[in-house]
Amino acid sequence: CDSALDLSECILSGLLSICGKKVLHIDQNPHYGGEGASISPLEELYKRFQVPGPPKGMGQGKEWTIDLIPKFLLSNGQLVKMLLYTEVTRYLDFKVVEGSYVYQAGKIHKVPVTEADTQASDLMGMFDKRRFRKLLLFVLNFDEHDPRTFLDMDPNRTTMRDVFRHFDLGTDAVEFTGHALALQSGDDYLDQPCLQTLKRIKLYSDSLARYDHSPYLYPLYGLGELPQGFARLSSQNGGKYLQNRKVDDIIIESGRVVGVKSHGEVFRCKQLLCDPSYAPGRVRKVGRVIRVICLLNHPIRNTHDAKSCHIIIPHTQVQRKSDIYVCMVSFGHNVAPEGKYIAVVSTNVETSNPEKEVQTGLALLEPIMQKFISITDLMVPTDDGRRSQIFVSRSYDATTHSETECEDIKDLFRHMTGAEFSFEDFQRDSEADD
Repeated sequence: CDSALDLSECILSGLLSICGKKVLHIDQNPHYGGEGASISPLEELYKRFQVPGPPKGMGQGKEWTIDLIPKFLLSNGQLVKMLLYTEVTRYLDFKVVEGSYVYQAGKIHKVPVTEADTQASDLMGMFDKRRFRKLLLFVLNFDEHDPRTFLDMDPNRTTMRDVFRHFDLGTDAVEFTGHALALQSGDDYLDQPCLQTLKRIKLYSDSLARYDHSPYLYPLYGLGELPQGFARLSSQNGGKYLQNRKVDDIIIESGRVVGVKSHGEVFRCKQLLCDPSYAPGRVRKVGRVIRVICLLNHPIRNTHDAKSCHIIIPHTQVQRKSDIYVCMVSFGHNVAPEGKYIAVVSTNVETSNPEKEVQTGLALLEPIMQKFISITDLMVPTDDGRRSQIFVSRSYDATTHSETECEDIKDLFRHMTGAEFSFEDFQRDSEADD
């Protein structure tokens, strides 16, 4: 089973190696993480984007680690569970992100979940605060296996729009609940059964309850530590690594993969797992994502000088179809020199002028020392890979949290093994490890 070292592939290689599969990694890059790599030193970033620099006053280049596609982890979310169950946490240190914000009427506001936050919030009036608290109480008590918690609503049939109507929630409260708590990126969810959205609000709330400031975690020294941790897990279980090697050919016999050719050598395999760049004929483009990496020498305004934060700009606030995401980390997570910050603004491209589309996000960050703009195609596999046994992951989406990647990992795991992904299966026997 060979693969390219995107985060999804690294995680799966770790999980599959625990399941007893022999894994060989071949990666065309010299670093872990594929298109979602962490770049260090700073000079590398300037070189990669063909920008002259860096100028003086940026500190030492090696003090910078810039994630090309930053993703925060919900502290009670699926990726953290994968890390805990596989004990990859041994190789990583996490730190909570200091603040979670939502943009409304030209300003950013703290996302309210706790009683105190709701009371203090200027996102809603007094009556809406009461209704919002009732909705939150319903969500926190909600248990999909206990109909007594449904309040006469059927989670598999009642739409989320009807749930909001039931609690008589105003438009503004609906918007930040759907986008900043449930992390929905569009508004299709309103007319779908409410179960998934209720689970997502609960996940946000449970994640926030673990730490006070926000529901998000981020690894010290950046996301590049994650694929590396899973790569170590895989090699502990007999996995082998070949980095800096191009895959010249995928060898197929009778419609099924039997090996790959790299630097004149043939490596036999029964299954192949890769990111879209290795199998261009097996993916289709479903959109584009713009990401703007911004280097700052100040925290973001109105965030109480947070050293790290997450901001969601709901699409209706800026007359768009999809939300804009802003995430920021700094010397607080050991990814920049003292007093320096890295913010990334991302969204789905909807027009022929993508940079203009993220203007609202960029305006929150001014003044910006340096911007690096990337526009990438959003690729998805054309089939589930079962026939050819070539399994291709999806490209990274515009969101700044890792839950969508986790869904993809679970789908790929199911297609490759024929079994549903279950966290409990990966619970390491601690006695055996002692």
